[in-house]
Amino acid sequence: MTTLTRADWEQRAKTVQIETRAFIHGEYTGAVSGETFDCISPVDGRLLGQVASCDLADAELAVRDARAVFESGVWSRLAPVKRKAVMIRFADLIDAHAEELALLETLDMGKPISDSLSVDVPAASSAIRWSGEAIDKIYDEVAATPHNELGLVTREPVGVVAAIVPWNFPLLMTCWKLGPALSTGNSVVLKPSEKSPLTAIRLAQLAIEAGIPAGVLNVLPGFGHTVGKALALHMDVDTLVFTGSTRIAKQLMIYAGESNMKRVWLEAGGKSPNIVFADAPDLQAAAEAAAGAIAFNQGEVCTAGSRLLVERSIKDQFVPMVVEAIKAWKPGNPLDPATNVGALVDTTQMNNVLSYIQAGHDDGAKLVAGGKRVLEETGGTYVEPTIFDGVDNAMRIAKEEIFGPVLSVIAFDSEEEAVAIANDTIYGLAAAVWTNNLSRAHLVGKALRAGSVWINQYDGGDMTAPFGGFKQSGNGRDKSLHAFDKYTELKATWIKL
Repeated sequence: MTTLTRADWEQRAKTVQIETRAFIHGEYTGAVSGETFDCISPVDGRLLGQVASCDLADAELAVRDARAVFESGVWSRLAPVKRKAVMIRFADLIDAHAEELALLETLDMGKPISDSLSVDVPAASSAIRWSGEAIDKIYDEVAATPHNELGLVTREPVGVVAAIVPWNFPLLMTCWKLGPALSTGNSVVLKPSEKSPLTAIRLAQLAIEAGIPAGVLNVLPGFGHTVGKALALHMDVDTLVFTGSTRIAKQLMIYAGESNMKRVWLEAGGKSPNIVFADAPDLQAAAEAAAGAIAFNQGEVCTAGSRLLVERSIKDQFVPMVVEAIKAWKPGNPLDPATNVGALVDTTQMNNVLSYIQAGHDDGAKLVAGGKRVLEETGGTYVEPTIFDGVDNAMRIAKEEIFGPVLSVIAFDSEEEAVAIANDTIYGLAAAVWTNNLSRAHLVGKALRAGSVWINQYDGGDMTAPFGGFKQSGNGRDKSLHAFDKYTELKATWIKL
């Protein structure tokens, strides 16, 4: 871990080289139109640069290039063991540039530098390395056939993948997509969020340095309604992968149907229940986890534990423990290594969060912690971690994804009621259960309609665990070997001997 101080990071922030152009066929280039958009740091409101604003013309160039490189076989037909070696070099380069990438991430979207450096960058390189390591260890199948026939079941790269990634974990979500997509031999056109494009743009050059051929990874910064829509409607994109809001996910499915029936894999919103029973093994640990589950990354987490379901018999004891635990999560300058809550990504998101806090008041919930914008004098976009007690599951703050540090506390009286409240949502991304009863842990865990269920912890798992949701939280899975299914097509070949 680095020993850099806030002063060190602030000095580096003044001198860091920020690339703002698109990346097509191994070279940085401006948008065809020459258009740009301002990249504003939520840390202090300063202009970081003017980023290429790509649109349909750029999408045409990038997809055409990606297709040509895919058909050439320079990457798609390379032996898996050779692709593995390149992917591992790619991961090593991410690690070698960890401080630069972490700084770009923090300046761009406001997360604490300590998180960027200790969580995001290592997890990103791990995703690339893990996927690369796996690719030469995945075997195809031989069907059970008569002696004079041979049945082969093989996986082939799908072709050109368009990846649209979110602004809350820009580098990490990018690498969750790039790891399996590139390892399986595809070409990728990546569209980072216009709110946080900088690490994706920098990553493209590192891919070339690692040995990934030009055109295999193209990066198009820009807006969803321009270049994002162009990629989603493109007739020569084979697969579209997306992480972001449920509203946009639904629109992308429509675009796929209106174009070429491209495969669409979506990781969308969440309103995850964190269920604490009276027999939880350690209430203090549960309280601290509940605070972290809503305050980490400023609550800008699709799996944030935004609904805290507490058994009524312990609620009066437990809620003050969570209120006390949330005091350890204080907004501060993200370039200070001691800061654990940074700035919300931009003014729009900050105002959206504040509007939900007002809705909590309007609907009769009881504010017990936080609730205000802070550090306004910095020019940044900071909101205190906030807790509402006395919340009903029908309130807006309990139903809608806020994507900010706002926690709703809901009481329940029985196991059945806890499950009913937990599942009473359009989402199904994650859930947690705190109990000392092994049978209850298993039975409630099975009853929860969520893609990830954590027992006596919040946010467990690693690269071996598939990540994705039920219901309107999406389809498909990131991470694990199951992610490879999104980037390959199954082929049955039957041979008469």
